[in-house]
Amino acid sequence: MCVGIFSFTIILVTGVAWFGVPVKGSLPLLMVLNFLFLLTVLAIGIVISTISSTQLQAMQASFAIILPSVLLSGFIFPRETMPWVIRLLSSVIPLTYILDILRGIFLKAIGIAELWQDTLALSAFTAVLCAIAIVRFRKNWSSGNFQ
Repeated sequence: MCVGIFSFTIILVTGVAWFGVPVKGSLPLLMVLNFLFLLTVLAIGIVISTISSTQLQAMQASFAIILPSVLLSGFIFPRETMPWVIRLLSSVIPLTYILDILRGIFLKAIGIAELWQDTLALSAFTAVLCAIAIVRFRKNWSSGNFQ
Protein backbone atom coordinates (compact mmCIF):
# COMPACT_ATOMS: atom_id res chain seq x y z
CA MET A 1 0.00 0.00 0.00
CA CYS A 2 2.85 2.36 0.85
CA VAL A 3 4.49 1.71 -2.52
CA GLY A 4 1.22 2.47 -4.31
CA ILE A 5 0.64 5.70 -2.41
CA PHE A 6 4.25 6.76 -2.96
CA SER A 7 4.03 5.98 -6.70
CA PHE A 8 0.75 7.85 -7.05
CA THR A 9 2.23 10.85 -5.23
CA ILE A 10 5.33 10.89 -7.45
CA ILE A 11 3.19 10.62 -10.60
CA LEU A 12 0.85 13.36 -9.36
CA VAL A 13 3.70 15.72 -8.51
CA THR A 14 5.44 14.98 -11.83
CA GLY A 15 2.25 15.55 -13.78
CA VAL A 16 1.56 18.86 -12.09
CA ALA A 17 5.13 20.21 -11.81
CA TRP A 18 6.77 18.88 -14.95
CA PHE A 19 3.91 18.57 -17.44
CA GLY A 20 1.75 21.38 -16.08
CA VAL A 21 -1.41 19.29 -15.68
CA PRO A 22 -3.62 21.21 -13.27
CA VAL A 23 -5.66 19.49 -10.58
CA LYS A 24 -8.89 21.43 -10.88
CA GLY A 25 -10.79 19.41 -8.28
CA SER A 26 -10.26 18.40 -4.69
CA LEU A 27 -6.83 16.94 -3.96
CA PRO A 28 -7.97 15.27 -0.68
CA LEU A 29 -10.85 13.60 -2.51
CA LEU A 30 -8.43 12.41 -5.18
CA MET A 31 -6.16 10.90 -2.53
CA VAL A 32 -9.02 9.15 -0.70
CA LEU A 33 -10.46 7.65 -3.88
CA ASN A 34 -7.00 6.61 -5.04
CA PHE A 35 -6.55 4.83 -1.68
CA LEU A 36 -9.83 3.01 -2.33
CA PHE A 37 -8.58 1.93 -5.77
CA LEU A 38 -5.29 0.74 -4.27
CA LEU A 39 -7.25 -1.43 -1.82
CA THR A 40 -9.11 -2.94 -4.76
CA VAL A 41 -5.92 -3.68 -6.66
CA LEU A 42 -4.27 -5.20 -3.59
CA ALA A 43 -7.32 -7.41 -3.03
CA ILE A 44 -7.09 -8.60 -6.63
CA GLY A 45 -3.42 -9.43 -6.02
CA ILE A 46 -4.22 -11.38 -2.87
CA VAL A 47 -6.99 -13.32 -4.62
CA ILE A 48 -4.60 -14.18 -7.46
CA SER A 49 -1.90 -15.25 -5.01
CA THR A 50 -4.28 -17.51 -3.10
CA ILE A 51 -5.53 -19.17 -6.27
CA SER A 52 -2.12 -19.64 -7.89
CA SER A 53 0.17 -22.43 -6.79
CA THR A 54 3.31 -21.05 -8.46
CA GLN A 55 4.78 -17.65 -9.16
CA LEU A 56 4.47 -18.25 -12.89
CA GLN A 57 0.74 -18.91 -12.57
CA ALA A 58 0.34 -15.73 -10.54
CA MET A 59 2.21 -13.69 -13.16
CA GLN A 60 0.13 -15.16 -15.99
CA ALA A 61 -3.11 -14.50 -14.10
CA SER A 62 -1.99 -10.93 -13.47
CA PHE A 63 -1.32 -10.36 -17.16
CA ALA A 64 -4.67 -11.98 -18.00
CA ILE A 65 -6.34 -9.34 -15.82
CA ILE A 66 -4.15 -6.31 -16.57
CA LEU A 67 -4.20 -6.41 -20.38
CA PRO A 68 -7.99 -6.60 -20.84
CA SER A 69 -8.42 -4.02 -18.08
CA VAL A 70 -6.27 -1.49 -19.90
CA LEU A 71 -7.90 -2.19 -23.26
CA LEU A 72 -11.53 -2.23 -22.08
CA SER A 73 -11.53 0.41 -19.32
CA GLY A 74 -11.44 3.44 -21.58
CA PHE A 75 -7.77 4.13 -20.96
CA ILE A 76 -6.77 3.56 -24.60
CA PHE A 77 -10.08 3.55 -26.50
CA PRO A 78 -13.10 5.66 -25.52
CA ARG A 79 -15.83 3.50 -23.98
CA GLU A 80 -18.51 5.43 -25.86
CA THR A 81 -17.24 4.03 -29.18
CA MET A 82 -17.24 0.42 -27.97
CA PRO A 83 -20.12 -1.97 -28.75
CA TRP A 84 -22.64 -2.29 -25.92
CA VAL A 85 -21.48 -5.83 -25.06
CA ILE A 86 -17.91 -4.62 -24.55
CA ARG A 87 -19.18 -1.62 -22.55
CA LEU A 88 -21.12 -4.01 -20.35
CA LEU A 89 -17.99 -6.12 -19.89
CA SER A 90 -15.97 -3.01 -19.03
CA SER A 91 -18.37 -2.25 -16.19
CA VAL A 92 -16.85 -5.13 -14.19
CA ILE A 93 -13.34 -3.65 -14.40
CA PRO A 94 -12.34 -1.44 -11.44
CA LEU A 95 -9.93 0.58 -13.62
CA THR A 96 -12.96 1.93 -15.52
CA TYR A 97 -14.24 3.69 -12.42
CA ILE A 98 -10.97 5.16 -11.22
CA LEU A 99 -10.35 6.56 -14.71
CA ASP A 100 -13.73 8.31 -14.59
CA ILE A 101 -12.87 9.61 -11.13
CA LEU A 102 -9.43 10.85 -12.22
CA ARG A 103 -10.81 12.58 -15.30
CA GLY A 104 -13.59 14.15 -13.26
CA ILE A 105 -11.32 15.51 -10.55
CA PHE A 106 -8.40 16.52 -12.77
CA LEU A 107 -10.21 17.98 -15.74
CA LYS A 108 -13.75 18.88 -14.69
CA ALA A 109 -13.31 19.82 -11.01
CA ILE A 110 -16.30 17.72 -10.03
CA GLY A 111 -16.81 16.47 -6.51
CA ILE A 112 -18.24 13.48 -4.75
CA ALA A 113 -21.81 14.57 -5.59
CA GLU A 114 -21.12 13.80 -9.25
CA LEU A 115 -18.74 10.90 -8.61
CA TRP A 116 -20.90 8.96 -6.15
CA GLN A 117 -21.82 6.23 -8.66
CA ASP A 118 -18.18 5.56 -9.58
CA THR A 119 -17.23 5.70 -5.90
CA LEU A 120 -20.02 3.29 -4.99
CA ALA A 121 -18.98 0.86 -7.74
CA LEU A 122 -15.34 1.03 -6.65
CA SER A 123 -16.38 0.52 -3.02
CA ALA A 124 -18.44 -2.52 -4.01
CA PHE A 125 -15.50 -4.01 -5.91
CA THR A 126 -13.26 -3.37 -2.91
CA ALA A 127 -15.68 -4.99 -0.46
CA VAL A 128 -16.33 -8.05 -2.60
CA LEU A 129 -12.69 -8.61 -3.54
CA CYS A 130 -11.48 -8.10 0.03
CA ALA A 131 -14.08 -10.59 1.27
CA ILE A 132 -12.99 -13.14 -1.35
CA ALA A 133 -9.33 -12.52 -0.51
CA ILE A 134 -9.95 -13.01 3.23
CA VAL A 135 -11.94 -16.21 2.69
CA ARG A 136 -9.34 -17.64 0.29
CA PHE A 137 -6.46 -16.62 2.54
CA ARG A 138 -8.07 -18.20 5.62
CA LYS A 139 -8.86 -21.36 3.68
CA ASN A 140 -5.25 -21.68 2.49
CA TRP A 141 -3.87 -20.80 5.93
CA SER A 142 -6.01 -23.35 7.78
CA SER A 143 -5.29 -26.12 5.29
CA GLY A 144 -1.54 -25.46 5.45
CA ASN A 145 -1.18 -24.70 1.71
CA PHE A 146 1.52 -22.09 2.37
CA GLN A 147 5.02 -23.25 1.65
